[in-house]
Order: sequence, then C-alpha cells, then structure tokens
Amino acid sequence: MYSFTDQFMSNDKNAEFLKATMMGPNAMRLAEELASHLNIKENMRILDLGCGCGLSTLLLAKKYGASVFAADLWISPTENYERFQSIGIEDKTVPISVDATKGLPFANGYFDLLFTVDAYHYFGDTAEMLPSLIPFVKKGGYIAVAIPGLKYEFGENIPEAMQPFWNSEVERTLHSLDWWKDLWQRAEGIEMVDIREMACCKQAWREWLTAYHPVVAGDIKMMEAEGGKYFNLVQLIAKVV
Repeated sequence: MYSFTDQFMSNDKNAEFLKATMMGPNAMRLAEELASHLNIKENMRILDLGCGCGLSTLLLAKKYGASVFAADLWISPTENYERFQSIGIEDKTVPISVDATKGLPFANGYFDLLFTVDAYHYFGDTAEMLPSLIPFVKKGGYIAVAIPGLKYEFGENIPEAMQPFWNSEVERTLHSLDWWKDLWQRAEGIEMVDIREMACCKQAWREWLTAYHPVVAGDIKMMEAEGGKYFNLVQLIAKVV
C-alpha cells in the first residue's frame, strides 16, 4: 500500500526532505493510503486542499501523473512552486493561496477529485463547509479526506494523561470517526463511500516525530502520554451525486 512512500524515504536526501517539510503525521503516507481507495488516473484534475508543503501533491503528481492544484493558506505559492521545481513536478502542479472558509476561486464542476490530508479538521468542522465544497467537484467525482482524530469523543471527560495537551483548538479539531460520519451525512449532494480508521496511524505519527518542525518537541511528549490509547487517523470518502 505504501510502496511509493517507502521507496521515497529509502533515499537519505528524500528522508531529509520529508523531515524538513512535514507539518503533521506524514502526509505522504496518509495520501498514499487514502489514494489507494480511489481510482486516480493520469491527468485527472485534483484540488489538494490544505496541501501544506506539498507532500500529498508530490504523491499525486509523481505516482499517478495527476494535474494537481496545490492550495494552502499557511504556505506561500512561491515557496511551494520553488519546492515543486526542486523535485521536478512543476509541470503537473499549480500552487495557489486559498482560504477555504472564504470560498474557492474555481468554476463549479472543475475538479475530478477534492483531496485533503492533515488539514480538513482545521477548517471543516462546521456543517456549512462540506456543502460549500461539493459544487467544485464534478458529478461522479469524489471528496477524500484523511485527518488526525480520536478513537472516541472525550466530551467533558478528558483523560488525565491528555489534559496537559488539551486546549480549545485541539478540542475543536480532533473528533471521532462517528462524529465526522454524522457531520458528513447531513450534507446533500454526496453519497458516503467509505469511512474508516487508517492503517498507517502509528507509522505516520512516528515519522512526524522525527521532523524538524518546532512543534515536534511538544508532540513527542503528547504521544508518549497518549501511548496509543486515544488517537487515530480518520479517512472519509464521498461521491458527488
């Protein structure tokens, strides 16, 4: 399932590239597992929403030959363009700055697939977000999401081990599979195809903890306290009908 990611990481230079660009659980590995549940074809037009530094974009462009619009709010298009040039995918990618909460600058029905990894939980936790994205995907196309989540909703009973790491942002963004399923099932114009816990959870988190990002030191402590008891990765796939 992870042949591209494992092969990419077997090269020391590439492994350093990953450590320098990860912004959460290894987005390349998440993207490869999520993509394995989709029928992605060469030259398919994909919106990689919340692409970060483009690890998911790289996977989609290199492994599948897709045409990818790499959209992010936090990372500048120029920075991503230079990165895409350095890895030879600039002809398959369009880096763009987007704030998903303020609408997307695309035509309705423009994309075959809306793909988002390690990002949707930051902006997709409202009942309004998914319906606002559906029109940009053509009928018969798909919306596919992979995000960090919880094995169950904590509510007011936050485990003692997690309390030092719990704040309003974590509470807002981390939810269970059932929570996300309930939210997506309220949206009209889609048909749920798949929702599951992802198999790469432990590995993707472990790889993230080797990254050079400044928040990693805190996350190492958090994951030691978590001990595999509370976190998962949630995959959601819906077909636009």
